[in-house]
This record gives sequence, C-alpha cells and structure tokens, in this order.
Amino acid sequence: MSDPGALWDLAMRSGDWATAWTISDAVLQRRASPSDRHQPRHLQTVWNGTPPAGRRVLVRCYHGLGDTIQFIRFVPAIQAIAAEVTVWAQPALLPLLRTMPGIGRLLPLHDSTPDVGFDVDIEVMELAHLFRPVPATLPAHVPYLYPGQLMRAREPGLKVGLVWQAGSWDDSRSIPVALLRPLADVPGVTMHILQRNTAAPGFGLACGADDILQAARIMAALDLIVSVDSMPAHLAGALGLPVWTLLAHRADWRWMEGREDTPWYPTMRLLRQPRPGDWRAVVARICQDLHILAAARG
Repeated sequence: MSDPGALWDLAMRSGDWATAWTISDAVLQRRASPSDRHQPRHLQTVWNGTPPAGRRVLVRCYHGLGDTIQFIRFVPAIQAIAAEVTVWAQPALLPLLRTMPGIGRLLPLHDSTPDVGFDVDIEVMELAHLFRPVPATLPAHVPYLYPGQLMRAREPGLKVGLVWQAGSWDDSRSIPVALLRPLADVPGVTMHILQRNTAAPGFGLACGADDILQAARIMAALDLIVSVDSMPAHLAGALGLPVWTLLAHRADWRWMEGREDTPWYPTMRLLRQPRPGDWRAVVARICQDLHILAAARG
C-alpha cells in the first residue's frame, strides 16, 4: 500500500497517530503550493508548514459544523504561542463558539477573501497535524463550550435526546426512521426529538432547535443524547454530556477501530454496527441498555 491517504487512514484507525503525523509531514513537504483554492473548501489544504509562534494566525473552518466543534479544542493552544489568532468560522456556530474560554477573535466565514490580515493560515482540522497529539495526549478536557442550561420542569424517568439522520453526503451514517419504533416501548424513558427537518418517528417530544446555541442548551437539560455520527454528537461530547454515538460498520477514521470509547470525548460511548448496514442490531442494543439505565434510576 503506497497511497499516503490510505496509509494515514490506517495509522489513525489503529491508534498509531505518531505515524500518521509523519505521513502528513511527507505530504506537506511534497506540496508545491499551500492550497489548491479551485477545489471545494472541504477538500482544500491550507497550512504550508509555517510555524505559528509569534505570528498572526488565521484559522479557517472549511469542513462541517461537527468538524469545527471537534477541532476547535486546539485554538487555546495556538493562542498561547501566536501573536494574534482569528477564527474564521461558520456563522451558525459563532454564538456557540463565543462561549469557549480562550477562543479570541471570531469572524463569520464567507465565500470571499478573509477580512483580516494574517501571516499564517491553517484549516481547523490541520491544527491536529500542527500539535501532533496521540490518543494519550489529546486535549480532551470537557466541557470546552459553555452555552448555559435551560430551566426545565422536572420530569419522571430518563430524558433522552434522539438524532437519527446525518448529512446527506454520506447516507450510510443515517438510520431509517422506521427502525426506531422499538425505542417507544422502553419503559421509564421519554424521547426528546432533537432531529430537525425530517419526518418525526411518531413518538417522543419535539424539542430540537435550528439555532445551535439553543440546541446546546436543550441538550444540557437532558440525561442522555443518542445520535448518529453527525454534528449533535460532537456538540454533546464538547459539552461533556453523556452521549451514545451510533456508527456504521466502517466508521470515519476519527472513531478508530474496535473501541466503545474515544479519546476525543470522555463522556461519549460508541455503538457500532456489527455488520455493514445492520442498524437493527444497534437499535436493539440501545433498547437493552436504556432498559438497564432507566431501571437503575428508578
């Protein structure tokens, strides 16, 4: 196997992140220019290897909302060494990101040139290459976002937030809503439907919000979040909330292989398909474990 991308993916999945960063170094050295700005933003490479210490740094958030929430954890570290840091982030995330200590200057991302001068620019996911963590050294203190919590009336039983559909670019991450019907029969559990802009499962309380800061506050008032691999799972993890993340059989590299935990989020549990496409087994496991959790709470 000689494809650097495939070798990098294999190293990250196996937990050999030090090797992955060495592969990234080699790729960076071979690049003739820091980025191909004709590519879609999420495919662009930005950082050219220039050290950020003592310089004005622009952090470009070119990937998904969940990616920004996951990798924004590195910004305080770059604030500690740079002369100035500006985070150019998706407008929908700005109210939430302002709750992060040490975030510094935030500007809304748009399709033109950035509205700030800089000496070094780097995509937010490239911050991991810059700081080269391994699973044991990954900055994983949670919460690192502090949206506050809604005051809600006390409800009996276990309050569980539910998200079953991820972004359309990878439908394998989503669960067909009809498969979720067994969740309605778990005693002592009230489902709070966080999913937006899709057909409801026919049970549970609709409580999602399009405003991400408000969605974070709603999540913080629940006992557990159950979500497919999408932005809400990262949000719950960054808030330090108990979250069960539901993964396809071959999930993204960031979740590694063969683990039910993740160094990215200490309060997250991973539930994986035992076979490709087998969401029924995952839903059955959720039901079984919710029975146990609800019974323990009385």
